[in-house]
Amino acid sequence: MPKFSYTAMDARGNETSGEIEVESSAAAITKIKEMGYYPTKVVEAGARGRKGVPMGAAGGAKPAKKGLSMEINIPGLTGRVNKKLLTVFTRQLATLIDAGLPLLRGLRTLERQERNSTLKKTVSALAEAVEGGSTLSEAMQQHPRVFDRLYVNMIRAGEAGGVMEVVLTRLAEFSEKAQKIRGKVISASVYPVIVLLIAVTILFFLMTFIVPKFQEIFRDLLEGKPLPVLTQYVMEASKLIRENVLMVVGSVVGVVVAFKLIIAKIPLARRLWDGFKLNAPVFGPLIRRVNISRFTRTLGTLISSGVPILQALMIVKDTTANAVIANALQSVHDSVKEGESVVRPLEASKVCPPMVVSMVDVGEETGALPEMLMKVADNYDDEVDNAVAGLTSLLEPLLIVFLALVVGTIVIALFMPLVSILQTLGQQQ
Repeated sequence: MPKFSYTAMDARGNETSGEIEVESSAAAITKIKEMGYYPTKVVEAGARGRKGVPMGAAGGAKPAKKGLSMEINIPGLTGRVNKKLLTVFTRQLATLIDAGLPLLRGLRTLERQERNSTLKKTVSALAEAVEGGSTLSEAMQQHPRVFDRLYVNMIRAGEAGGVMEVVLTRLAEFSEKAQKIRGKVISASVYPVIVLLIAVTILFFLMTFIVPKFQEIFRDLLEGKPLPVLTQYVMEASKLIRENVLMVVGSVVGVVVAFKLIIAKIPLARRLWDGFKLNAPVFGPLIRRVNISRFTRTLGTLISSGVPILQALMIVKDTTANAVIANALQSVHDSVKEGESVVRPLEASKVCPPMVVSMVDVGEETGALPEMLMKVADNYDDEVDNAVAGLTSLLEPLLIVFLALVVGTIVIALFMPLVSILQTLGQQQ
């Protein structure tokens, strides 16, 4: 019996390799999947220097023209799908399955009516994979840029429990609420960003066009007399911007890029920055509420859909953008793995306020943890609404005052020498 060397990924995306004895390459793929891995390359042992062939959309290997090895290309790595389109697709598929249509027929129906080319190709690949004998979760696993780990694991839980339409509906509701929160945060950011852009544009115009004109006037009329200190600072700043505008812009861009690289590459820096964001004076409470709402809703949705709690905690940890909350979830995972409660490490992390910890404690004691997590998420969604409204009303006057101070300082700096010039002219008359 021939031996096959393989390279595969586990459920977390970690790469592994090994050898198995089976009759054929197709049997090797099946065996590797039964082991819980997702094969990316299968080569017959000893078949060196031979290139592989791509795997078909259905999960099987296309016949090789030469050699006994094959390369399995995971489709779906080249394009992403808009979250709104994916939510619509999820809800439509749930409706079709709930109406009694077989999964394959439902996928083919959605494929025919889909207009987005990326999603259409993805649905077509899903249908071919299901038609070839794969489960829907296995087919979705091959499109990681479209279906994330949360999506795939919920579908797998729905397949195991025979409640696919329920899980799809929950997925659609989860996506809709997540987009709603994200939209509110973005809408709250639009106004200050616009005001800051206007302020920067006005400042640049004043410093590069208006201030130099006044500098020429002062040189002619003051006849060598010193300028006020504030005016000198404004003149020097104007000169710096005019003569080194590319350097100034490049420096700002360089600082931003360097900061992002440091945050991305150094775990300690990212934890410190994420901790600062959670405790920032103005935006901190809003960021904290958004993060708590997101991770409690995600965890509640996963557990209520049948995903084991340890697996659900790791999925939420991996999909959480904030490193402080991710560390807290890792502590909760380790605690539950040792047979302890969820509450103690969650309370020790100080990420969640006492009210959230108390509700999680009650949910764990009564066996209604998913329901309590969803209630926490709903409550924090309402708090996000109030926080966004309050923050917007607070930022409006602050930004107006900031803009007035910037422009007013420049105007005062320019008019101070003019007052001196007018006084001199009056004395001469």
